[in-house]
Amino acid sequence: MPRPVAIVGVGQTIHGNRSDVTYPDMIREGVTAVFEDSGLEPDDIDAVVYGSMPSMMEGVAMNHFYFAEALRAVGKPFMRSETCGTTGMSLAMTGYYWVASGYADVVMVVGSEKMHEGDAQATMNTVAEPFHARPFLAGAPGYYSLLGQQWMWRYNIPEDICRDAAARLSVDHHKDAILNPHAHIRKEFTMDEVKNAPVIVYPIRLLDVCPTSDGTCAMIYATEEKAKKMRNKPAWVKGVGFRGNAYFTGDTDRVQDPGAEQAARQAYDQAGITNPIEELDVAEVYNPFTFSELLHFENFGFCEYGQASELTLKGTFARGGKLPCAPSGGVLCTNPIGATAMIRPAEIALQVTGRAGERQVEGAKLGLAHGLGGANQFNGVMILSSEL
Repeated sequence: MPRPVAIVGVGQTIHGNRSDVTYPDMIREGVTAVFEDSGLEPDDIDAVVYGSMPSMMEGVAMNHFYFAEALRAVGKPFMRSETCGTTGMSLAMTGYYWVASGYADVVMVVGSEKMHEGDAQATMNTVAEPFHARPFLAGAPGYYSLLGQQWMWRYNIPEDICRDAAARLSVDHHKDAILNPHAHIRKEFTMDEVKNAPVIVYPIRLLDVCPTSDGTCAMIYATEEKAKKMRNKPAWVKGVGFRGNAYFTGDTDRVQDPGAEQAARQAYDQAGITNPIEELDVAEVYNPFTFSELLHFENFGFCEYGQASELTLKGTFARGGKLPCAPSGGVLCTNPIGATAMIRPAEIALQVTGRAGERQVEGAKLGLAHGLGGANQFNGVMILSSEL
């Protein structure tokens, strides 16, 4: 059986255009923040896991060697991972398993990106399957455009209802991000502003799309024995699930997504969750586009297929609703890709331990964190709790 594992420290930089610092200094900022939060020192760390998008994003191959000193990883077991958008969740899973397996007692995981120094669109274009998908998908927006349209048509959801639900998510998340001191986009928008924003790829408009961000996120995992002696109330990992779909998107149903469903089910089974909408208090669903978030509400069993728009418009997933989703503002407001999926469990760890500041969801004790990536074929889910 795996050992009990807890997140005992969380650190984030200010996210946005970080041209004010070099890349190593931006990483050092996040690492310093997690040590300050946890009360630990570099010598207390047994191993380090790091990741970012594919190296062409930074233009530096094997960039974990470039950042080793900033990561305080010299002389320690050290691993790099890259799985595109879900990199941060892959790191979070690796750090968890290193402690759960007994390989190490205290592990630091760090994800980062400096998107303003690379070419994000070119990188994303090369991720897609080369013979059929790459020539016409136009990067991530084109892909989610197809998913959004397929979802509307399959469940016969009126276009105006879908458009209003997507706009409601954008309005809610941008409003929430104002309360998050780390968020990139901290500006409030009206429904009319969102619905009348320029079309990027139908039905996706500008304010349905995540920004290009720089930033670093770091977390520290520890065993039960060590976690109970540390400064912060532990956020206990109760369940994890990770699944991959076929690389060629035509080989898998990505609306009723089997990988997302199975990843969630694995995490739910480990955590003893049978009715997520009733048992979860908060969720950070990976939402680079408003339409992708609507689909994942259904993939994760928060509602029946075809119902996400209706429940969104009723406020079910808003702050103060039955299951607040992305109270940090989510990926829609902050997206340093290598760190983005790690920010999800980092934020849930803060929520379930009551340390989320102004963005705290009252009474949150059990939460879901989600990462999405690859060529939209990887899904990772982590359940965190205030109780062991």
